[in-house]
Amino acid sequence: MRALIAAASLIFSAPLLAAPPLPAERALREECSAFSEAGMRDCLVHHAAQSAKVLKQAEESASAALAKWDEDAKFVRAAKVRLETSGREFLRYRDAHCAFAASLGGGAIGNALEMMRLACVAELNYRRAGQLTNAVADLPAS
Repeated sequence: MRALIAAASLIFSAPLLAAPPLPAERALREECSAFSEAGMRDCLVHHAAQSAKVLKQAEESASAALAKWDEDAKFVRAAKVRLETSGREFLRYRDAHCAFAASLGGGAIGNALEMMRLACVAELNYRRAGQLTNAVADLPAS
């Protein structure tokens, strides 16, 4: 588990081309399957929480990059508003998509469906964080 968290942390401190691949939901579930069912759920809860922290950090970094962007103030303001809007819409998409992903568990018990949802949340949070980091990476600062 620590290896995946460390890999995700490195993604945002190194150039994206050199970064290790983002953990996918299947890989997260496989890693956590080393534990009992309760431990597996706890592991996935931890990954979802860790990915939320990574996403929050990427959002803050993107906002800070926009604040330093050497561009006309009206474009900076517009970009900041759109960043906030895209963040809200991402959360709506993530929740809807992960509900769909969990539904693919069919008649599995609720805990198994929740573990599928948690793995999906973690993967999408990590992906969104990478997208934000990449989006502002080349902005010229003032």
